[in-house]
Amino acid sequence: MARHEAGRNDGGMSTGAYAAAYEQSISDPNAFWGEAASAIEWITPPTTVLDDSNPPFYRWFTGGTLNTCFNALDRHVRDGRGEQVAVYYHSPVTDTKTSLTYAELLDQVARFAGALAGLGVEKGDRVLIYMPMVPEAMIAMLACARLGAIHSVVFGGFAPAELSARIEDATPKVVVSASCGIEPSRTIAYKPMLDGGLDRSEHKPESVIVLQRPQLEAEVGQRDTDWEEMTWDEVMADAEPTDCVEVAATDPLYILYTSGTTGRPKGIVRDNGGHAVALRWSMANIYDVQPGEVWFTASDVGWVVGHSYIVYAPLLTGATTVMYEGKPVGTPDASAFWRIISDYGAVAMFTAPTAYRAIKREDPDGKLLAGQDISTMRNLFLAGERLDPDTYHWADNLLDCAVVDNWWQTETGWPIAANLRGLDPMPIKPGSPSVRVPGYDVQILDEYGTPLPAGQEGAIAIKLPLPPGTLPTLWQDDERYVSGYLSVFDGYYLTGDGGLIDEDGYVFVMGRTDDVLNVAGHRLSTGSIEAALAGHPAVAECAVIGVADDFKGQIPRGLVVLKGGYDATSDGERIVKELVQRVRDEVGAVASLKQVDIVAALPKTRSGKILRKTMREIADGKVPTIPGTIEDASVLDALAATLTNTQH
Repeated sequence: MARHEAGRNDGGMSTGAYAAAYEQSISDPNAFWGEAASAIEWITPPTTVLDDSNPPFYRWFTGGTLNTCFNALDRHVRDGRGEQVAVYYHSPVTDTKTSLTYAELLDQVARFAGALAGLGVEKGDRVLIYMPMVPEAMIAMLACARLGAIHSVVFGGFAPAELSARIEDATPKVVVSASCGIEPSRTIAYKPMLDGGLDRSEHKPESVIVLQRPQLEAEVGQRDTDWEEMTWDEVMADAEPTDCVEVAATDPLYILYTSGTTGRPKGIVRDNGGHAVALRWSMANIYDVQPGEVWFTASDVGWVVGHSYIVYAPLLTGATTVMYEGKPVGTPDASAFWRIISDYGAVAMFTAPTAYRAIKREDPDGKLLAGQDISTMRNLFLAGERLDPDTYHWADNLLDCAVVDNWWQTETGWPIAANLRGLDPMPIKPGSPSVRVPGYDVQILDEYGTPLPAGQEGAIAIKLPLPPGTLPTLWQDDERYVSGYLSVFDGYYLTGDGGLIDEDGYVFVMGRTDDVLNVAGHRLSTGSIEAALAGHPAVAECAVIGVADDFKGQIPRGLVVLKGGYDATSDGERIVKELVQRVRDEVGAVASLKQVDIVAALPKTRSGKILRKTMREIADGKVPTIPGTIEDASVLDALAATLTNTQH
């Protein structure tokens, strides 16, 4: 059925609109991004497009002021889109379908902003949002933007330990949560997890607002705490709508935490001006979505994809976004995505390859597509992990639209490499997210920082400055930003991925070069999982590695060495069960840890570094890289059988 066949007319990279845009974005970023900025309404136009006065801390649109919420809502209502649907909310787990027009969403956002202001929230204050996929999560985010407050959304699946680390770092004045999240088979109480996170944290908010969901209401205001608790309905009942607050382009819009290799979360900062310009440009030029069109992103607002492409980019564009509280399968079956596209007339959708692997597993012949009219869909975008060729070909054969990979990171906030469907559609090469997006000077470097020729694999790095919309630094940690991203190769941002660029300019991303797991598009630190394992009284030491998985991209495997006095034969089964449950409780079900092996020893260097990469290579069936500094090579020999034995 596919109109856009892989490899068709792939004799070279486009020399048309894309090539001209990319060349200008690198050689004259001031002109390129200055023109892109005209799509945003400024209170005070920027005096400088690229401020390179303090490298490596580059800033965009200095001198400019704006309000992101105004650009996402108010101006559309003013300009005649008030009655257009802004968001369709589709929740099969609660059997709910609703919609909010731009005028209705603006009213809700302005009132909740008034409620937050009444609790003392001002420009620059932080508000932590811990909510499921409900419209109120979007309303809370936009209300913060309206006030110039900085929101930090935490994925609703995170357990108290992860939650408390984010509360400690962001020090929010207010926390906004919900009574529960809803899965196909169970209801998850959020309030006890929130209480646990707040109890663990030295920082205490002034107020906690809880959205009561009828499926499971929470006790609110029943405990003796240092903070005031109230319900969403209570604060909204007395709220007066408030106007937008003027902020600098370089003021933070949000903090979004991503896992670091040490387990300590990194607070990615997103500024107001660069973010608005980049996302607005990306919707038209990468995703080919125009004002008034319907766009469906199946993700979660707790992840960067949800921030960028459920909430901000479609609303900045004046498009209609679909917020889906459900799964690709099981709510109720593998036709869920087809029904949404058909019901709402979506011109494109965006999700992770894992979702389509799940659909493929449940409905390999695509029989459930019968009777669903998805003729409006021009493009299917997949990102969050590598799009494997098998999944690409299955979707490409099933759907009468382009199946398009794109590659980016929480840190960048929008694509680094993509097939620019709205600017200059290109031939698709399975296994590649296509070409470098304008603004990203992507290079493949060898170990000495020297650019490699086409076709040679090395470290993927981006020459500074990064384009607008990317992270300018980490929250209150410039030093860690430099040491974590900019210190390996002078003048470059290190992506942490390895890969190559072929002779046609197509980027191929081969995999992570660090110890951060990518589980179904969610980046998780091995350190946080190891911390949970190490807290068990029977564990002497442990390591977690990410191994390749056909369904989720990567899954974690734990290896533990027991303390003396514990016997693997008699105690092992019980300990393993406790460890799996402990990770679920400490990190969350999203970690997907199911296999823990008890081993006699872990391979290390003489300096004590555990050889995680070497173990990962053995588990993935590759020839392992064994460093000359290994302390005892016989440990690896003893582990080989265990590492190659994967439970299914």
